[in-house]
Amino acid sequence: MPLVDPSSYRPPWYMGSGHVQTIWPVLYRPRPEVRYRRERIDTPDGDFLDLDWSEVGSERLAIICHGLEGSSQGIHEISMVAAMNAAGWDALVLNFRGCGGEMNRTLRFYHSGETEDLRQAVELAARRYGEIGLTGFSLGGNVLLMYLGREPERVNAAVSGAAVFSVPCDLGASAQHLELPANRIYLRRFLKNLCAKVAAKAALMPDRLDVTGLDGLRNFREFDNRYTAPIHGFPDAETYWRECSSGRFVDRIRVPTLLVNALDDPFLPSSCYPFDQARESAHVYLETPRFGGHNG
Repeated sequence: MPLVDPSSYRPPWYMGSGHVQTIWPVLYRPRPEVRYRRERIDTPDGDFLDLDWSEVGSERLAIICHGLEGSSQGIHEISMVAAMNAAGWDALVLNFRGCGGEMNRTLRFYHSGETEDLRQAVELAARRYGEIGLTGFSLGGNVLLMYLGREPERVNAAVSGAAVFSVPCDLGASAQHLELPANRIYLRRFLKNLCAKVAAKAALMPDRLDVTGLDGLRNFREFDNRYTAPIHGFPDAETYWRECSSGRFVDRIRVPTLLVNALDDPFLPSSCYPFDQARESAHVYLETPRFGGHNG
């Protein structure tokens, strides 16, 4: 498909910085009024998922996946729910394991390539709705692209399309990019939240998680080598990043999909913009506005 070029997005003149557009919405964007109905479902491995529904009586549903350490309460997710409701769609936010306000039951959490929990939510929704759209932010966008492209023959027929934003299509390169001095503010915040979650899980399972030196972890490589990779069956961080980078699967996607990655996103190096795959794809549109930051 042709690239969406030029992008129609133009930020206000006073928000020309990718950092400003990344930070401002989190701190100052007005929060729309959204009412959720929570449904908890069990997973095949003895865990649970918390699904937050916002319903307007539609036969169409938008499933929304949040970013790293986000939830249905995040400003991006609430704003998208409100927008979908206003457009006449019911909305469902999938809270990844441990992100719904209560620690999950099993040792595992969630990660950038975990698609089976999403698949379970889609299959449940497909029994209730005739049409499903998918949308996601950052890590959630990576999960959606993985779901659509890794095994395209398993995508539920009710899924009619997807739109994802600020996706780290190359996980390893993005992890290294966040170590740059200008981006360390984001890295520190993520590590603080991730380490707090590991500590909380270790309090419940002290015999299964070693938190010695947890506060000394300096980057995603150290965290993923110690926790994400071994907990979820990968030998090391490099393997996890390589196998779960959605850019590898963009050319296999078979439903109409819009990928929006701003060129000034402080989380994304050049390898997170799959221009060649999008040009050759019959289904994926890539939009790269000059401005926008990360989820801005």
